[in-house]
Amino acid sequence: MTMNGFTSIKTLLTSSVVALLMISPAHSAEEEPSRLPLDELRTFADVFNQIRTRYVEEVDDSTLLEYAVKGMLMGLDPHSAYLTQDAFDQLKNVTSGEFSGLGLEVGMEDGYVKVISPIDGSPAAEAGLMSGDVILKLDQSPLQGVSLNDAIIKMRGEKGTTIELLIGRPGTGQPFEVIITRDTIKVASVRQRVLEEGYGYLRVSQFQKRTGQDVAESLEKLTRENQLKGLVLDLRNNPGGVLQASVDVSDLFLDGGTVVYTEGRAEDSKVHHNAKPGDASEGIPIIVLINGGSASASEIVAGALQDHRRAVIMGTKSFGKGSVQTIMPMTESRAIKLTTARYFTPKGRSIQALGIVPDILVERAEVKTLGSGKRVKEADLSRHLDNKEEKADHDQAVLSRKAANELISTDNQLYEALTLLKGLNILGFHKQKLDTETLSGAANTKNGES
Repeated sequence: MTMNGFTSIKTLLTSSVVALLMISPAHSAEEEPSRLPLDELRTFADVFNQIRTRYVEEVDDSTLLEYAVKGMLMGLDPHSAYLTQDAFDQLKNVTSGEFSGLGLEVGMEDGYVKVISPIDGSPAAEAGLMSGDVILKLDQSPLQGVSLNDAIIKMRGEKGTTIELLIGRPGTGQPFEVIITRDTIKVASVRQRVLEEGYGYLRVSQFQKRTGQDVAESLEKLTRENQLKGLVLDLRNNPGGVLQASVDVSDLFLDGGTVVYTEGRAEDSKVHHNAKPGDASEGIPIIVLINGGSASASEIVAGALQDHRRAVIMGTKSFGKGSVQTIMPMTESRAIKLTTARYFTPKGRSIQALGIVPDILVERAEVKTLGSGKRVKEADLSRHLDNKEEKADHDQAVLSRKAANELISTDNQLYEALTLLKGLNILGFHKQKLDTETLSGAANTKNGES
């Protein structure tokens, strides 16, 4: 190419970019326009020309410009990205609750793809992948320098196909390989069960469009079938999802007040989300379980209930994703996912890169009973006096203790949450619908205060 041709390209690119910047709506009429980075624009034109004329393989201009857009977004933060049609469709599938792949929520950290959390019941969860794992290679191809969306596209695929992952795990000596078979990921975002009589358990694995409604139905079912004394809301390894769903879930447990608010440079990014009057859970004690895999929308729920002193937060510190991403269509087949705001808890806390710190720290551990011997009690002694009136209570206590031993060995954090709920009830720290005669003289204990 001649020097005149090169100069023409530089002039064309520079003029085009300058024109775009001048008509950009990013600055209001009242703001003083910033100086254009002309030197950097000339450098961009120089690099563009060197690649299109000297790169070992020919790359068309439109592809180079698309790479430039991807690079701009990748350089901002781990969550901003350029979305092709496939990536955009996949994003919509995830929020709707069904897609084909491994079942991983991932983010970018220091140029590597890092696991935020595996989805419950997914191939990734069954393969033993954990929050904090770093994916070093996919099918022998290194991921360093690969965009997050490109990595996600590689992990997605048809049901039944396999993919090999090279995993680096903190605390282990060497990376290890995992072969996973892709499957259809149907994310049932909510499930519930009774832990013990009067104590319910709600697991929210991801925040989808229907999650608020699903939690309301699960809570209503638990309440209808039991006289609830307390509830465990499990948000461990919940990577987040739809922001509005986290507001809907928080609303079920709050009697009005702020849930979360967002702040950004654009005026439409400054939004307050409030709970409506009325607590669907009727003020029963709540323990919220979180861990390092609890991110984004799950941190909004934990932060809101913590700030309103509506629940005790238990477990380990959460992931710390406190930013909001907006999907902006550029063409019919292209869009960008851009970080446009930070969100704040009702008391004005930003959890970005800090996370939600639990009120009670409980690490996940493997609990084993020490000693094989059984303590001798009065009931074990020969010719002990019977207590027939208490036999039924004793048998029930044995069954309860057996269930507790099983729970503590499989999930010590959930066991601790249940134990705390029982303690709160013993001490009477809960709201309760009572007969008006019972309320006389008890006004000072309203709303859990004593």
